[in-house]
Amino acid sequence: MTRAHVALGSNLGDRLATLDAAVRALDADEKTHVMAVSRVYESEPVGGPEQGPYLNAVAVLETDRDPHSLLDLLMLTEDRLGRVRGERWGPRTADLDLILYDGPPVSSPDLTVPHPRARERAFVLVPLTSRLQLPRRRDRRRGAGPARPGLRRGPGRRAGGLM
Repeated sequence: MTRAHVALGSNLGDRLATLDAAVRALDADEKTHVMAVSRVYESEPVGGPEQGPYLNAVAVLETDRDPHSLLDLLMLTEDRLGRVRGERWGPRTADLDLILYDGPPVSSPDLTVPHPRARERAFVLVPLTSRLQLPRRRDRRRGAGPARPGLRRGPGRRAGGLM
């Protein structure tokens, strides 16, 4: 299995429930397992029209999917969570971005990994660099290992500038 990091964001509807549903959907995929999830942070939107704040987190996955197949899973998950692809950088129910994938860099018209703007965005860097507790590997054949990682709020922190 290959390790990948996915940025999770939401600024419409029940934002926390949407992030939790995204984590559950990714973990339910037979080729993907969620190993850990960062705390959840609130951030102001970057670019685009006026809109409400986001909740953001990062999930660490182990996957048997190649980067393009994982991107397809992320986009399908967004669609199932009600994402409407309208205005660029506009508000969204769910935003799932593949930011890191163990392996050679990927550069294609539909995918660039590592994510080209991740290091410029506090809403990715803060959750990514927060203390992620990685449990022991889960052996799916024996059902051993920890329960699904849950979402936790960051302790009074905003990704746009820690309080």
